[in-house]
Amino acid sequence: MSSTLAPGILVASPTLRCPFFHHTVVLLVDDDDEGSFGFVVNKQSPIDFDDVAEELELKMPTGTEGIVPVLHGGPVSPDTGWIVFDPRGAKRLPDDVILLSDELAISASLSMLQDIASGRAPSRAMLSLGYSGWSPGQLEEEMSDGSWIPIDLDTEILFELPLASRWDRAVRSLGFDPGMLTGFVAQA
Repeated sequence: MSSTLAPGILVASPTLRCPFFHHTVVLLVDDDDEGSFGFVVNKQSPIDFDDVAEELELKMPTGTEGIVPVLHGGPVSPDTGWIVFDPRGAKRLPDDVILLSDELAISASLSMLQDIASGRAPSRAMLSLGYSGWSPGQLEEEMSDGSWIPIDLDTEILFELPLASRWDRAVRSLGFDPGMLTGFVAQA
C-alpha cells in the first residue's frame, strides 16, 4: 500500500538533533509497507562531479567541470549515485528512469552520467550519493515523535534555491518562522 507522502518532501523538525539529519530536507521518493526511501537535498557532498567522472572514467570535455551539484543523499550506500532531475530538460531519458511527476525523475543510469559529463545535463539536475532509508513503520514512528514534517513536493526548493536556503524555505512554507520554533529535542 503506497502512502500519500511520496513523492513529497520531508523537513527535519527544528528540534531534530541527529547529527546527520539536523536541518535536512529530504525528497521522499517511495513510502509503502516495505519502508521509505529518499534523498537529502540540502547537504553538499565532499566530492564534486569531476571526482565522480574521474572515478567512473567518464569522458569530460574542458569547460564542463562542476556541471551538476553532488549531494550527500543519505547515510545508506554512499558509494551509489542517483541523478535527480527535471525530465523536461533532458535530451533523452534512460531506460531505467523513474518518473515521480511531470517535473521530477530519478535514474541511476551510467549513460545519463556520461551525458552529464559530456555537457548534456538536464537544466535542473543534481547527483545524490547515497540515500536515506527507513524500515517498515520507522518513518511513521519518527513523524509521530515530531522528528519529520511532510510538505508537498516543490521542485523550486529542490532545484532553484541554494542548498543553505532549502531547509528554511521548507519550514517557512508551513507558515512558521524557524527562529521562533522551540520544543523538546527529538532523536532519530
